[in-house]
Amino acid sequence: MWTNAQIKANGLANFKKNRWACIVVSIILGICAGGSAGGTANSANNEQIRDQFANLSPEIIAVILGVVGVAFLIAVVIDILLFNVLQVGCQKFCIVNRTQDNAQISEVTYGFKSNWMNIVKVMFLKDLYLCLWSLLCFIPGIIKSYSYRLVPYILADNPDMTASEAITLSRTMMNGQKMNAFIYDLSFIGWYILAIITCGIVGVFYSFPYKMCSDAELYTAIKETFNPQPENV
Repeated sequence: MWTNAQIKANGLANFKKNRWACIVVSIILGICAGGSAGGTANSANNEQIRDQFANLSPEIIAVILGVVGVAFLIAVVIDILLFNVLQVGCQKFCIVNRTQDNAQISEVTYGFKSNWMNIVKVMFLKDLYLCLWSLLCFIPGIIKSYSYRLVPYILADNPDMTASEAITLSRTMMNGQKMNAFIYDLSFIGWYILAIITCGIVGVFYSFPYKMCSDAELYTAIKETFNPQPENV
């Protein structure tokens, strides 16, 4: 059975042996994660926006809403076709970096060269399912995020796997591992706090690539100890 100390020690070693490449890839992964997350405005800003809209004509409001809608759709398309595929490529880099001394940053383009459309489809469905679960309640969304956590790594290993196969495999592999993975994630909270205190400097150059490499170790440890058991979809 894997331990947090073992996973983190291996992840740190993999980071240090290819430091600058890991930093660059972690920045790319961070951009991908940021592109997938939506921002929210505070209540004061919302009130100001409502007041400003109240003074506009219906025609202008329609134009503004149209522009915002188009911009939102463009952002969604970019996330689906680009960021999700790059995320799989970043995980491919981490997997390769475990066994090679000089993994290349170009590994992040792996998804575009390996059944790109299937990766787009699988990642889209994974995000869609997670979104639907999150709409039910906050807690089920968190639980399912851990169930689907391994999908990008599974695709990095096998880009031809269907959505049903990849998602079901991730769920099965995470059976009995979700709480362990949650505790593992909590063990990095000190590094996140330090990243905030240093205005992101420690995060960019140490915490985030360290966590990224450790996550790949976590996937490998779960895969190596995985004993398939029948599960209802």
